[in-house]
Amino acid sequence: MSPGYLYLAVAIAAEVTATSALRSSEGFTRPIPSAIVAVGYGVAFYMLSLCLRDIPVGIAYAVWSGVGVLLVTLLAWWLHGQKLDAAAIAGLGLIIAGVVTLQLSTSVAAH
Repeated sequence: MSPGYLYLAVAIAAEVTATSALRSSEGFTRPIPSAIVAVGYGVAFYMLSLCLRDIPVGIAYAVWSGVGVLLVTLLAWWLHGQKLDAAAIAGLGLIIAGVVTLQLSTSVAAH
């Protein structure tokens, strides 16, 4: 595995952490959750920029955003009781299918 995918995994984890802390920041009125948001997004974008040395931008962004949406949605369901109906679950399945399809496409994934 190239270092690009490690950087991408860290970018995803940082973005998911930052996005999950947004609710707790209460409009950036609470210092600790607000700091988590700021640092998390800073780390996410920095790591995303590093992963682009090895991974094409279209692939990196698709994986970053798709996996991020999936994880944030699952965390919101688990931690905050957000309801997921059949359409939401189908949509998440389509996101996963799209990311996998892009990743498996040799013409898109190649540099």
